[in-house]
Amino acid sequence: MKKGLFIAMCMAGSLFARESQTCLNLMKMTQSPIIDGIIDPVWSQVDSVSDFIQQYPYYGAEPSCKTVARVLTTDDALYSLIVCYDDRDHIQTINGKLDNISGDVVGLMLDTFGNQSTAYQFAVSASGVRSDCRLLDDARNSDYTWDGIWFADARVYSWGYVVEMEIPYKSIQYDDQLLYWGLDFNRWIAGNREDLYWCSYEESEGQRISKFGQLVFNGFRPTVRGMQLEIYPVGITKAEYQDDRTYQVSPNIGLDILYNPSPKLAFQFTANPEFAQIEADPFAFNISRYETYFSERRPFFTEGNEIFMAAGRQQNMGFYRPVEFFYSRRIGKKLPDGSEVPIWAGAKTFGRIREWEYGGFLAVTGEKEYTMDGSTHREEKALFSSVRLKRQIMGNSSVGILYVGKHTAIGDNGLIDIDGAFRGSNWQLAYQLARSYRGNRGDFAGSAGFTMISESAIVGIRGNFFGDQFDVDDVGFVPRKGTACFSGLAGPRWYFNDGYISAILFYAGPYFNYEKVDAFTDYGGFVGFNMQFRNNWGYEVNCELVRSKDQDIVFDYYSANLSSWFNVNPRWHANLYGGYCKTYNFARDYLAFYSWWNGYIGWQIASALQVGSSISTFVEGNPEGEIEEVTYNTRPFISATPVNNLNVRVYVDNVFMHFTGKLEQIVGGILFSYNFSPKSWIYFAINEVKDRVADRLQVQNRAAVFKLKYLYYM
Repeated sequence: MKKGLFIAMCMAGSLFARESQTCLNLMKMTQSPIIDGIIDPVWSQVDSVSDFIQQYPYYGAEPSCKTVARVLTTDDALYSLIVCYDDRDHIQTINGKLDNISGDVVGLMLDTFGNQSTAYQFAVSASGVRSDCRLLDDARNSDYTWDGIWFADARVYSWGYVVEMEIPYKSIQYDDQLLYWGLDFNRWIAGNREDLYWCSYEESEGQRISKFGQLVFNGFRPTVRGMQLEIYPVGITKAEYQDDRTYQVSPNIGLDILYNPSPKLAFQFTANPEFAQIEADPFAFNISRYETYFSERRPFFTEGNEIFMAAGRQQNMGFYRPVEFFYSRRIGKKLPDGSEVPIWAGAKTFGRIREWEYGGFLAVTGEKEYTMDGSTHREEKALFSSVRLKRQIMGNSSVGILYVGKHTAIGDNGLIDIDGAFRGSNWQLAYQLARSYRGNRGDFAGSAGFTMISESAIVGIRGNFFGDQFDVDDVGFVPRKGTACFSGLAGPRWYFNDGYISAILFYAGPYFNYEKVDAFTDYGGFVGFNMQFRNNWGYEVNCELVRSKDQDIVFDYYSANLSSWFNVNPRWHANLYGGYCKTYNFARDYLAFYSWWNGYIGWQIASALQVGSSISTFVEGNPEGEIEEVTYNTRPFISATPVNNLNVRVYVDNVFMHFTGKLEQIVGGILFSYNFSPKSWIYFAINEVKDRVADRLQVQNRAAVFKLKYLYYM
């Protein structure tokens, strides 16, 4: 393509139109480079970019080290070369496994649908560790459950390091009618805590897909080749400890299939899946009247699940969080006696046609008997289903509809939800409205939230309501039935271009919460202060005072909270948060003070060895103002990664009661995992749970699992 025509294309109005545009010409080559971290001659024939700028710690400043990025294509794959100049002794190289990346890192981001809202991100460390994800909602969120088939290597030299990537077109989805894709590169220099991007973003908002540059196709458009069929035979052998001190060994097989019949459609199927958790859920201390939430970890439910999520999640500002109407942990759930409902099979499909996204989900669970309070109960076999349709409107805003349901022989439970979000680069207004059903009964629920972070101010408003007959207990996570809540915050924000302090934030706002069970509206307010430092640590303090009512007692609820984070050294990081409050303790059924302190520290001793631990303390008071009990929970671990993608992790989770002076629970585990080929794994895990029964700890569960998963890719 002639230079004049190329410049004209970059300046023309497009799906990526903005005030200033950044372009890179993509050239097709007949010879593909070898992915080995050595710069082949073919790279000298293609365009390059080197005008990176700092996003952090000195916004808009020149980088401390030069970076050069190039991209080329063949008929089958997209290739990228990123050359990072730096002194060898300054480069941080740390071994890791897939999506567990640290040290010096570079990344490539591609908006392959031109929608300014979603993108692929491919990252590689200086030691060759790979990480991939899907950027969502104009990069406000990331989905690290996406696992692509792509290849990369890195090599360190005396003057810096080189990263090469190969991304087969058949491993990603895209719109084959576009003349260009959205594009950005980034680089993280660990020694300086320096974050660089090729494209320019506002300091207050961070990266935005809507402000990506353009990867312009030069007489070439990618086409899909091959069947795009992934088949994963899974072999499992599980040994479980029995009450008579014997082991029941149960070999089993499963099958996972992923099929992309077109670049705009994906189909996923699993048969007889084994979801034995590698690590037990972390210990949760709960004195409220509401159920504890646990995150989903099972791959079948997490991969591609963003289509079923309501709009409005934001990683950089968690003030508003949409309601989780599709809570997949209800499927194959744990029963009161510790057993799990078996999952026979599951299938889902998701894809995109122009401005439309769609998804469908089915899972079949089997019948299961369990024991509770000395009597036998039965969980009926069930069919879970969900359908999602979402449309992109007004740039990167969206509107969608969601259905989720559970069908059994004794009845149905589910909901229909309408949700969406209106977005600007630094603000978002999200909303949800849902109607539940259980047999002939049903009720309404809804939520909404507005957030904005600008150069000089922050604003947040959120509210929700749940009818007392809004029952989605079999499919969603909505414990607060019969409630309505509203809160808001606003305050000034200061950013400093240089100096030790990078930003200061002050905020305050009102709080109202109605609970039908108490027939009372709690009311009050809160105030907070946040300070961030340029060497990557900071803290936040806030206080709250609310007139409240619980269990027919009207009282002044108050709290003081602190959170802090420390990432000043690439070899270790830590955080500490906690607080003190006067509240109603539903676990002990009285009004008293309550305090909690939680922390975490991780230390990279060497490139192949990491140690760390979480530490939690929960202090319960009594009505006389004395300490009733102190509960301690620690979860130390050792993680060894002798080579990339091979990891051995040992952890222990224990619960200790101060006044009894006894351990109440010990959970231990060993995990060996080896990602020996793309999407192919060997797992070996040993887990043991001991709970206190009478005067001693007794084994409640002991299991060993060996799992082999191998990808056939066509």
